[in-house]
Amino acid sequence: MKKFLIIIFAVCAAIAALNSCKKSGGNINPLTDIKNLSVGSYLVIDSTINPNLNVTSGSSKVGVVVHQYPLGEVVDHILLYTTLGTSTDTTQWKLVKSVPYTAGSKVDLSTTTSELATAFGVPSSAFAPGSIFTFFPRAVTKSGKVFDINNAGDNGGGGLITGPAYKSGFSFTVYVVCPFTGGMTGTYKVIRDDWQDWAPGNLVQVTDGPGANQINLSQVYPGGGTVITPLLVNVDPATGTATIPKVTYGRYGGASSTQYSGVGAGSGGVAGYVFSCTGFITVSIIHTDNGGGDYGANKLILQKQ
Repeated sequence: MKKFLIIIFAVCAAIAALNSCKKSGGNINPLTDIKNLSVGSYLVIDSTINPNLNVTSGSSKVGVVVHQYPLGEVVDHILLYTTLGTSTDTTQWKLVKSVPYTAGSKVDLSTTTSELATAFGVPSSAFAPGSIFTFFPRAVTKSGKVFDINNAGDNGGGGLITGPAYKSGFSFTVYVVCPFTGGMTGTYKVIRDDWQDWAPGNLVQVTDGPGANQINLSQVYPGGGTVITPLLVNVDPATGTATIPKVTYGRYGGASSTQYSGVGAGSGGVAGYVFSCTGFITVSIIHTDNGGGDYGANKLILQKQ
């Protein structure tokens, strides 16, 4: 019984001590009082300079223009970090450069192929077309505080970082590309075919299109079937971006059998990329049939042999 009473007294004493420390006015959590918070800093994207890095040119320039949100703590300079991929793990970031900032101004956060190669300590040929860089600007204030994607705050899909209305300048993406120069005719190994006309490792033929910036996939789809209209891919000569306008490309049986159509899976028929510098084709095609069937987006990846 004595031991039991000692325990009761100890618990009561602890409760009393907690109550004596309680903030008045109901502010139990100090973060609920705005006086206990400090001012941060935030970068806003004004415009995009160029989202495509041409790895065949050392002077190819990519980046964005940003400004500091005016009510934040004054920014002194911005450290431009990047990584291949999308990781927000700062140990994976490479410092590209430090950019001075003047309050109230807009600043060019840009870099070139050569500068990125130096930052990574590799030749620019190590950057494969089709890969991406994610850039992570870090704002350093006059007082020495730092703000980046990891501590600038967010609250889900509509937050400061991910909310599109805020145009956050704490990250932006650049795509590695090379210009399209044609000469794609040849034998290709199938890396992936979601439509399953071909298995990985099969060899198929691709030809140049009738247009200067086209390729023809009519010997790929319909595999083993009858071509109705050539499946042509239009390629942007500056970036290798591939677009497939909707076309009824073929059938797999007789004249009365189901006809199949294809279109690039992205907005405006954009399907992916065709890189003549590496002989690499990656496109996503929405396949449909004339009976109302919709088979969704199917990836096709080919590598020239």
